Amino acid sequence: MFYGVELTSRLMLGTAQYPSPAVLRAAIAASGTQVITVSLRREGAEGARFREIIAEAGCRILPNTAGCHSAREAVTTAQMARELFGTNWIKLEVIGHADTLQPDPFALVEAARILCAEGFEVFPYTTEDLVLGEKLVEAGCRVLMPWGAPIGSGQGLRNVEGLRAMRAHFPDTPLVIDAGIGTPSDAARAMEMGFDAVLLNTAVARAGDPVTMARAFARAVEAGRLGFKAGLMPRRDMAQPSTPVFGMAELG
Repeated sequence: MFYGVELTSRLMLGTAQYPSPAVLRAAIAASGTQVITVSLRREGAEGARFREIIAEAGCRILPNTAGCHSAREAVTTAQMARELFGTNWIKLEVIGHADTLQPDPFALVEAARILCAEGFEVFPYTTEDLVLGEKLVEAGCRVLMPWGAPIGSGQGLRNVEGLRAMRAHFPDTPLVIDAGIGTPSDAARAMEMGFDAVLLNTAVARAGDPVTMARAFARAVEAGRLGFKAGLMPRRDMAQPSTPVFGMAELG
């Protein structure tokens, strides 16, 4: 549940880089997602046609502040997005490093504090840093979106132990893996670790067959969540036979 909204799909999908509007429309349908992210800059560039596609999808819109490099720029973009899309939801991105697209922790917290005070329901794109996560929660964020790896890199879950620590540290806060997911198995693993959802874009949009890939991710997310709920077996250092030796007949 995110800000009081209960969803049946745990896959969130971005809407950039698709080869055509028709493919985007079909991929959204195949994914079964109920939340799609939209960049204000992208919407402005493509206009009415793009707005028509996202309206037809029937999904909840999560506008983002992609491309912002300061708190002031992110806040202004969020305010414009609320007016355009009519939602208090905002995916907050404040980029601090040009090569890795890692968020600027100081500007991120500053922007989050301002937006939460203005009634926004903020989904901050962050790292797996526990201190930064706490500062964002203190600012009013009720969801955290740690990266798996740099945006668009397809490297998967690069710091598994750090992400496990974050999941354990914030047991009651919805956590969404955002950025770096490259394969359906990455998404399944995130869900097996107990994360509440995954958000991805490039892995579907730039696939050879985006529609089939969207379907693959939908099934991977569902499988990973079912595995988590069922209870995964613990890893062992030594082999353990599934059929015990004790009680077997001894043939002399």
